[in-house]
Amino acid sequence: MKIDYKINHPVSADQFIELLNASTLGQRRPVDDYDCIAGMLANSNLIVSAWHGSQLVGIARSVTDFHYACYLSDLAVSAEHQRSGIGRQLQAVTQQQLGPKCKLILIAAPAANTYYEKLGYSHNPRCWVMDQPCGLEDG
Repeated sequence: MKIDYKINHPVSADQFIELLNASTLGQRRPVDDYDCIAGMLANSNLIVSAWHGSQLVGIARSVTDFHYACYLSDLAVSAEHQRSGIGRQLQAVTQQQLGPKCKLILIAAPAANTYYEKLGYSHNPRCWVMDQPCGLEDG
């Protein structure tokens, strides 16, 4: 099967939602909020996508400064294409776009912890997440 990898190739919100639902990531993303999904795509500054013909089968969606830190906020591969190296290649192509000192940072789904460890990621327990609204009051 021939997979084409594309950098910052247009991906529609519908294609992204379909892919998220076809992977395990759809359970943890706002797939019912079209505007949010569209905003996620529009405000990413590095998207590496995997295509089988005209079908989007994988994506690595990042926000980065290209020099110090790259937050890989979504890595999704459709269930029928998993375990074929697409996820690894998406990460490799992402890293090729970054400067030599740029760190790739992500928050893994619980079931994916062993996957990332095998790829050479180190675990960092210092991640903090604040959901909206932040609840901070003027002082």
